[in-house]
Amino acid sequence: MFMLRLGLNRIPLGSLFTPLFGAVHLSFVHIIIKTSPPRTRSSLRDPKMEKNSEKVHDVEQAVEKPKHNHRGVKVMPFIIGNETFEKLGTIGTSSNLVVYLTTVFNMKSVTATTLLNVFQGTTNFAPLLGAFLSDTYFGRYKTLGFASISSLTGMLVLALTAAFSKLHPPHCGSKDTGNCIEATPWQLAFLLSGFGFLIVGAGGIRPCNLAFGADQFNPETESGKRGINSFFNWYYFTFTFAMMVSVTLIVYVQSSINWAIGLAIPTMLMVLSCALYFMGSRMYVKVKPEGSPLIGIVQVFVVASKKRLLKPSESPQQSLFNFLPANSINSKLAYTDQFRFLDKAAILTPEDAINPDGSPVDPWRLCGMQQVEEAKCIMRVLPIWVSGIIFYAGIVQQSTYGTFQALQSDRRLGGKGSFEVPAASYVVFTMLALTIWIPVYDRIIVPYLRRATGKEGGITLLQRIGIGFVLAIITMLVSAFVEVRRRNYALTRPTLEDLNKGRLEFFYHMFAGLGILNFGYFLICARWYRYKGCGGVVTIEMAKDSNQNGKHIV
Repeated sequence: MFMLRLGLNRIPLGSLFTPLFGAVHLSFVHIIIKTSPPRTRSSLRDPKMEKNSEKVHDVEQAVEKPKHNHRGVKVMPFIIGNETFEKLGTIGTSSNLVVYLTTVFNMKSVTATTLLNVFQGTTNFAPLLGAFLSDTYFGRYKTLGFASISSLTGMLVLALTAAFSKLHPPHCGSKDTGNCIEATPWQLAFLLSGFGFLIVGAGGIRPCNLAFGADQFNPETESGKRGINSFFNWYYFTFTFAMMVSVTLIVYVQSSINWAIGLAIPTMLMVLSCALYFMGSRMYVKVKPEGSPLIGIVQVFVVASKKRLLKPSESPQQSLFNFLPANSINSKLAYTDQFRFLDKAAILTPEDAINPDGSPVDPWRLCGMQQVEEAKCIMRVLPIWVSGIIFYAGIVQQSTYGTFQALQSDRRLGGKGSFEVPAASYVVFTMLALTIWIPVYDRIIVPYLRRATGKEGGITLLQRIGIGFVLAIITMLVSAFVEVRRRNYALTRPTLEDLNKGRLEFFYHMFAGLGILNFGYFLICARWYRYKGCGGVVTIEMAKDSNQNGKHIV
């Protein structure tokens, strides 16, 4: 059912990819030039001119200048254009990979699913490292530039595996994939190198793109604040637009016309994304890296471990070392009595030296109470984050096993020979449901709940998360029921894949059971969780009010 309509080797596509090699090479050269420090000509300067320039420099320093020249809306065409084409390229490449691996690389469904799960999991962890490197060493501009080039390279590698017959195994003409020739080790290595470049690209793009766009506006002015809000709206609009186009048009080209063309389109879109990004280089605000917040969290645990033998004070609010930098963007957090072992990191001992401005000389020997409270915030929210693992593990099945189920379903709209919906396009129904549900929830359900509960948001954020977990359990049970009906029907007819040899409904039942256990764990964490406040349990509205200033880290 999912055999290619056109053979991979019927169209000479070598000339299509030759310009892409040149584009990648020029992009590498461009980023190297743009990120190199400017050259000076000090050896040619006249000594008198040097003295005059020093005087002028002193006068200029006396005049206070703005730290950055925020261009705001003027650079938005470059940034929004970059985001749009980047999302089109990335999503267009990754949306249909499970079908690509089974049809072009002749992988079993279980093998392809396992490979994609590892790829997606690594892709989601990579931004943690990317954020650390960006905040500590490179800054957002360089990180985004390098990551964009890496993503482009990964897309080019995948497109080449489809375009050239030597980079993928022979097409499997038989319906029984058990007789198909598997990919050679070097073909797999070339394919996995493309995945590796995509992982590096995601690790740099995901943690930096929103923040880099917000850097272009001055948050201290009303126009800058409005610009930031407008940028966020446009960002999510472009994401939705890219998702809809990718899972419909691009996926259709890949599945029904030609894989090489279908993967070349996202690659060329990524070339446009890189070009737009570097075109605006001279106008961007490039904030220098000032260190990762993760370092401060690690310091708290290290110092608390060093001072583990000390006894905490009975009045920690008055006795703990409390230092908040003058330029801190975080508002003052109230002391909480949870995780009191971390309070030891803020105990001042005779060995701890203090700078004239009140900061500790060695932050690996003494931390401030505010720094400790920030670490406590992370400790409180971490169990809530963990409860989302099972939820997202179930969600990701719609792009793997859900796609395999769609492949063995009747996807025709109308009678025989009519349009057939690509299997990877089924995710668009999830997006349509969200599009319909969000305004219904915001305009109808929330006002009703607000009147019923007396709370501004109707229900708390934790209650919303809990409802989502319950719906995820129901989704897995429905998926298992659908799979039983599909499999019983498929076993009476010729099959195309090895999916029917297993019992996928048991897999969905397992996720439903794990979801029930996870929901119980979440209820315990939600009852134990404390919002930021005066040491006790405060309402979500209080937390929302404190976040209006945008100063809390959690």
